[in-house]
Amino acid sequence: MKTRVIPAQITTVEDKIAGNLNLTQILLLMVTPFWTTIVYSLFIPKLELAWYKLPIIGIVSLLSIVLAVRVKGKVLLNWLVLILHYNARPRFYVFNKNEAYLRALDLPATEKKQKAEAKREAEKTKAVPIFTTRELAKLENIIADPKYSLSLKSAKKGGLDVAFEQNPK
Repeated sequence: MKTRVIPAQITTVEDKIAGNLNLTQILLLMVTPFWTTIVYSLFIPKLELAWYKLPIIGIVSLLSIVLAVRVKGKVLLNWLVLILHYNARPRFYVFNKNEAYLRALDLPATEKKQKAEAKREAEKTKAVPIFTTRELAKLENIIADPKYSLSLKSAKKGGLDVAFEQNPK
């Protein structure tokens, strides 16, 4: 009776499509006929065999066959990608314990800085004038009066300039 070992972790098992070949190997081997077709049909003289086309086809064919070979259970292309990632990594890691990134620093602020910050905050939050009902009624009469014109212009930094002008007669 034939027995098979079922792996505990199924995600590491590669799917075999044709014989002992997986999808990556089949795709690497399919590069050769596609490349041969492209070189034969697009390079000058088109659809004719020329002496310079053979080395181009041969180099790509040899490269795709070599990359499809398995070494220690992995496709050679996977090893190559792994080595390239390893060589592209940063070589030096600098640790600076004095770095202020993501640290809560409690630095004493001088009185001048505190006064300057308070003054800036006061300028930012200017008090909005409160008008009485009588002043609002006068303003409404001025706006409705044809002798005066109201103009609104956008200022820098999102401000709004409002101007009342007397119309010339």
